[in-house]
Amino acid sequence: MFRAEEIGRLDRSYFNIILAEEYDVTLQSKNTGHIWYIHNPEYPGEGECIIFHKHRASQPYHQHGRARSLGQAVRSIMGHDVFQMNGRKRI
Repeated sequence: MFRAEEIGRLDRSYFNIILAEEYDVTLQSKNTGHIWYIHNPEYPGEGECIIFHKHRASQPYHQHGRARSLGQAVRSIMGHDVFQMNGRKRI
């Protein structure tokens, strides 16, 4: 479960926050426009997250990876943005 403090630390200057609930957070990067869905199933351990990603709202999500916390998931997303902006054409 995501704690209110974790959700409150989300950078609103970097992300559009579409949804922020106890088990699900959906963000849109203001840099790439990509949409990210972070789910916390609390299995196999509390705090573990599954990160899903899509390039456009009309596309389906695909699994991007896993993280041990919401903060780690956000750092992974920001790293992906750097890669997209510097190493790949914008999709």
